[in-house]
Amino acid sequence: MQLTLLKTKLHRACVTHSELEYEGSCAIDSKLMEAAGIHEYEQIQIYNITNGERFITYAIRAESDSNIISVNGAAAHKASPGDRIIICTYATLDEKEVDNFKPTMVYLDENNNITHMRHSIPVQAA
Repeated sequence: MQLTLLKTKLHRACVTHSELEYEGSCAIDSKLMEAAGIHEYEQIQIYNITNGERFITYAIRAESDSNIISVNGAAAHKASPGDRIIICTYATLDEKEVDNFKPTMVYLDENNNITHMRHSIPVQAA
């Protein structure tokens, strides 16, 4: 059996640009891509915390240390500069691989600086 699990997450990234006339994709600071393990041209899912939009596109590299998160092309209708978003990738794993797999989650501040990283989500008390 194959299972799809969260592979990487950039949590609460802040959109810096929204380029409607660009060909498409989401440009992400290459330093953030490397920290999360996101590959150029990899499919990403974006969840807009600000307006509730959810959409799929692919990642391209923006200049390292630029803190750029640019939502481009048709997706620019779904995110505006200043919006807070979650960018996720997923991996399909064999059932035997699941127990040893840990996602990489990168948490960002309002300027897209890394505040901390985790490999699991802490259990919250009810």
